[in-house]
Amino acid sequence: MTISILGAGNVGLALAGAFTRRGETVVLGVPQPAKYATAVAALGERARLTTTAEAVAAGEVVILAVPHAAVAAIAHSVDDWQAKVLVDATNPLAPGLAGLTLGTTTSGAEELARLARGARVVKAFNSTGAENMADASYPAGVPMMPVCGDDAQARQRVMALATLIGFEAVDMGPLSAARYLEPFAMTWIHLAFRQGFGRRFAFGLLRR
Repeated sequence: MTISILGAGNVGLALAGAFTRRGETVVLGVPQPAKYATAVAALGERARLTTTAEAVAAGEVVILAVPHAAVAAIAHSVDDWQAKVLVDATNPLAPGLAGLTLGTTTSGAEELARLARGARVVKAFNSTGAENMADASYPAGVPMMPVCGDDAQARQRVMALATLIGFEAVDMGPLSAARYLEPFAMTWIHLAFRQGFGRRFAFGLLRR
């Protein structure tokens, strides 16, 4: 399976590194490939760098690891996503990490699903920092990765990817659950940046 990742910032590179280390082939798509050539080359031969449009065409699963402001344009750039699994790893962050610009009655992921015709949208990889996606190992347990989406098969496929890179994938059900996952991401952000936790922590799921 080819995984396409749109964006080669902290999250995109972290996910690409995690997948390629486990034998997956990754295509990273960006508007200006030359700008990221050195960083992507460091990932090894299983990672390939190309344009956004070519990456969309190449991947069976397409992960959005771009600023939320870029999501609508990417969704509209494809007339028919032809049932591709489109993973929304973004959060609709307000300036200065002051909160979210959407919530309560909708979510960034639901708006993406409305715009991306024919895509099977799944929300995942949005609720923790890039460092945890690059390396999910913790001595005290396994970090959780909540996943939601209306298409059960697509959701399970993304849960398998989360499990592959070291997370405990948690099935959150329909895409409307993104209304909870995006504020949950703000919990991590608030602790990391406002409360002084730093970025080297993750949330886990305890069962009794």
